[in-house]
Amino acid sequence: MAPMTSSARPLLNRRLAEFGTTIFAEMSALALSTGSINLGQGFPDTDGPEQVREAAVRALRDGRGNQYPPGPGVPELRTAIAGHQRRRYGIELDPDREVLVTAGATEAIAASLLALVEPGDEVVAFEPYYDSYAASIALAGGTRVPVTLRPHAEGGAGFRLDLDELRAAITPRTRLLLINTPHNPTGTVLTRAELTAIAELAVERDLLVVTDEVYEHLTFDDAEHVPLATLPGMRERTVSIGSAGKTFSFTGWKVGWVTSTPELVTAVRSAKQFLTYVSSGPFQYAVAEALALPDSYFAGFRADMTAKRDLLAAGLTDAGFEVFKPAGTYFITTDIRPLDPSGDGFAFCRALPERCGVVAIPNAVFYDDRAAGAPFVRFAFCKRQDVLAEAAARLKSM
Repeated sequence: MAPMTSSARPLLNRRLAEFGTTIFAEMSALALSTGSINLGQGFPDTDGPEQVREAAVRALRDGRGNQYPPGPGVPELRTAIAGHQRRRYGIELDPDREVLVTAGATEAIAASLLALVEPGDEVVAFEPYYDSYAASIALAGGTRVPVTLRPHAEGGAGFRLDLDELRAAITPRTRLLLINTPHNPTGTVLTRAELTAIAELAVERDLLVVTDEVYEHLTFDDAEHVPLATLPGMRERTVSIGSAGKTFSFTGWKVGWVTSTPELVTAVRSAKQFLTYVSSGPFQYAVAEALALPDSYFAGFRADMTAKRDLLAAGLTDAGFEVFKPAGTYFITTDIRPLDPSGDGFAFCRALPERCGVVAIPNAVFYDDRAAGAPFVRFAFCKRQDVLAEAAARLKSM
């Protein structure tokens, strides 16, 4: 029986009307129905370190986290997060007042924007952007203002930020900058000089900044991840977001975190407590142990992903794509126009499984300006090397 509704009002909150089923759900379903290799959604096809998985099993058996954990997160994990930030970046944090554990980075983003943005506020975000950014800004009643990252003029050298465009996007209504580096989906890693300019702009205009750093351990070649909070004037205005899923290959555990000043963490927690309240109890103890792994783990993880990046990049180039080699993350953006002059990424991705048994994601879903993103398609390389080699062979057969 259909629900009783007013004909004048739709069921879905108008703020979410533009957001249907995510492209990830659509393309993953297509991968299943066609038996294709799924290089669309960004999750590994192997688990992370055995000792970390066993730490979760041990916590379950010992009864740690099987009931509601503390609202801010278990003390062991908050201490481990603070220790990680101190060792890696020299950031000193109070585990009790400046660290908040969340249900993955997606909840951290949502809670931060719900806490800090009010109706009428403008949020500047780099385009293309992770799809939850737009939905979270809308739920908060804010207005998103995209600043587009564009392919480097030399071609194949990645996407770059135009600082003049960023300055021009800021108005008296701007409340917050939403920064993502290393950047999904383009693989751009903002340089120290670019981040310094962003920091100076934030201080000058008295803006808050939310920075999504979930790929902090996945930078390649000479790229360096520089946390924005380490730059002058930024500690007191920056909410930094991290996650265990991408670094330790346990994406289903959904363990993320927010670090900032006590005032900003308290604000974010005020929103977060009415989303999940708490989550991932036993996994929090396991992630605490994971963050204490030696530097050799992180170096090995990066080396493995570098090899996978290079394998898939070579395969995509051989298949005829223009490839933008990423400096970070585990995604490669390509331009399909050498293969399909129409440049319609949606049609290309929907036809790709039938054509050669591979699934990818059209980058246009990450743009407000769909035309700007139309010819770009994203492939994930966080898969086994034999899977990537098979995907490359299938793509070349087109």
